[in-house]
Amino acid sequence: MKYTVLGAATSGVAAAVLAKRTNNEVFVSEFKEASAYPEAAETFRSQGVECEFGGHSEKVFDCDCIITSPGIKPSTPVIQDARRRGIPIISELEFAYGFSKHTIVAITGTNGKTTTTALIAFVLNSGGRKAVACGNIGTPLSAIVLDTPRDTVLVIECSSYQLDATVTFRPDVAIFLNLSPDHLEYHGSVENYRAAKWKICANQRPSDTLISCADDTEAASVPSTVKSSVLSFSVKHPVQPGMIVREGNLVFATSHKEEILMPTRELRLPGVHNVYNSMAAALAARCLEIRNEDLRDSLASFSGVEHRLEFVRTIGSTEFINDSKATNVNATWYALQSFSKPIILIAGGRGDNNDYGLLDDAVRKHVTCIVCMGEEREAIFDHFCTLVRCIKANSMEEAVNLAREQSLGDDVVLFSPACKSFDMFMNYEHRGEVFKEAVSSLS
Repeated sequence: MKYTVLGAATSGVAAAVLAKRTNNEVFVSEFKEASAYPEAAETFRSQGVECEFGGHSEKVFDCDCIITSPGIKPSTPVIQDARRRGIPIISELEFAYGFSKHTIVAITGTNGKTTTTALIAFVLNSGGRKAVACGNIGTPLSAIVLDTPRDTVLVIECSSYQLDATVTFRPDVAIFLNLSPDHLEYHGSVENYRAAKWKICANQRPSDTLISCADDTEAASVPSTVKSSVLSFSVKHPVQPGMIVREGNLVFATSHKEEILMPTRELRLPGVHNVYNSMAAALAARCLEIRNEDLRDSLASFSGVEHRLEFVRTIGSTEFINDSKATNVNATWYALQSFSKPIILIAGGRGDNNDYGLLDDAVRKHVTCIVCMGEEREAIFDHFCTLVRCIKANSMEEAVNLAREQSLGDDVVLFSPACKSFDMFMNYEHRGEVFKEAVSSLS
């Protein structure tokens, strides 16, 4: 077939190389100049992949199918033009799935995807089942699908961007963690965002499994069209079949019996949101026949992922925590529940119709000061200045220094932005690295 790949970022490069390796014709078109993607340009040259930078020419449409990168909005003119011409448009995830013969566990949700994906891969490997984490977590499926042994489980973090352009994608185990308004600039409406997320299980069969959170209104509203078996998890009320919290224990629950797995206090990751993530991981592991003793050991030892409630260092008795992956208000809400010590919060970045009122109660209860930065600093300052002390910062370095000055000892400086990173940084990873560098430079 003849493919056009739109975008020369990580997933675009992986898709183009995969197309080339599987004897397809491929052409890559990137709107930005080649100077923005020097490594990609070199890869295309070495692999013999035809490409263009600096705009989309008419050659884009000389293909059987377009593979679009996650960052390209459906409303982009090149996408709209392709639709008018009747050219099929798929995501890199959908393209790579066509080459997979692996068992697949797929995870989606507004918050917790990355942690849950990494945790499931860790649990499976610890329990003797080979697994690799991929997808939106950093390694595109296209980059590994041909070279990963068939007996390895692919644990795939799926963003709404990726799922939106899937057609046949069918995981053996699908996990829907939660949903709150996010990425509306991309999807155009909450309804479109919701529809994209639910595509994770649209093609599942009765032999497949959907795991959903019963405490989240959206995740609990499983479409009537879903054919797979459904497992639920809840910390608030009984569900079956699935997993519950009873008297401080994680409990597998069926119509016939309840089986205690472990106390929640033994989970390595802090916070109620990580209880939810651990429950989802435990149910997925049970589907793949991981023994309870291995499951307990791994849940008690998994230390988390970079940029998600990541411990950076302690100065005196003040802990510095990097939560750069909190790119929306809901993620920051969960982060604020994770610490018993007083919190000095560093927040801000690029907003996406953020409703900071959702944080009011948590801020009153946990936060002593907010350092506001980025494009949203004025909005954050104006919203919270009557609830708690607020300070404005012009840079990450200034924000970190101001936060340290506000510390009285035995507290937490928490960088949990509640915003996107694109006002000042390339992505949330870059933002987190800059935060860690600023913390490391403190004497």
